[in-house]
Amino acid sequence: MNRLSTDKRVQVIGCLVEGTSIPATCRVTGAAKNTVTKLLVDLGEACSAYMNETLVDLPCRRIECDEIWSFVCAKAKNMPPELLGTFGYGDVWTWVAIDADTKLVPAYLIGRRDATDAYRFMTDLAGRLSHRVQLTTDGHAVYLMAVEGAFGSDVDHAMLQKIYGIPPEAEARYSPAECTGVDVRVIQGDPDPELVSTSYVERQNLTMRMGMRRFTRLTNAFSKKVENLAAAVSLHFFHYNFARPHASLANPYPRTPAMAAGVADHAWSLAEIAGLLD
Repeated sequence: MNRLSTDKRVQVIGCLVEGTSIPATCRVTGAAKNTVTKLLVDLGEACSAYMNETLVDLPCRRIECDEIWSFVCAKAKNMPPELLGTFGYGDVWTWVAIDADTKLVPAYLIGRRDATDAYRFMTDLAGRLSHRVQLTTDGHAVYLMAVEGAFGSDVDHAMLQKIYGIPPEAEARYSPAECTGVDVRVIQGDPDPELVSTSYVERQNLTMRMGMRRFTRLTNAFSKKVENLAAAVSLHFFHYNFARPHASLANPYPRTPAMAAGVADHAWSLAEIAGLLD
């Protein structure tokens, strides 16, 4: 791989965190495809390592969790029989937690949508928190055992299941389903009913789809390797947590989620992110 200058790295990173595809990034920056991909993978690993060490003892009080679907190589229905069920081919899920107050993403996991990865995700999340939290998840049944196993009795857990329906006049193929109601269940502890919500984490799903080309729906954008997907997700969340001031955190001054959570004292520049490679 040709070694990129800092300015060129910054230019490539700037494209990637704004949702530009790798081919388009190559056209804009003039860098080779293999060079851009290698930079993404190496930087993704560095971002993941930095967040793993830094996002600990967090003062979060209200956490929302969700899972977002993507695929690698091809959708599961199009995979050859010998690869069906092999992780890294077909459906891949990204588990995401967000602090509703600071908008920080303290934990995420790329894996399957099953009980094993639910427990891994919840165990990682629980180990990063310094206080008892109110936790809201969707109605996915694997959360029941995963939350209890990771938090024990030290959590206020509620499930919020949205009920969807499609109005007769709607265009069924491309229009999103309409939420017609919610079913809220208190699972454990004493969660505040007024704060039971998954709105912030669902909005984070949109941020992911807008900020990572491979998460865009109804296009030919996808990851060819699960390692590339993991690197893109790590870079996205690092930029989101540490470099991108959040509109809701502008008072008393523009802040990133990491600043609001007390784990950073300034908004990182793209050059600083590139410096993680050194």
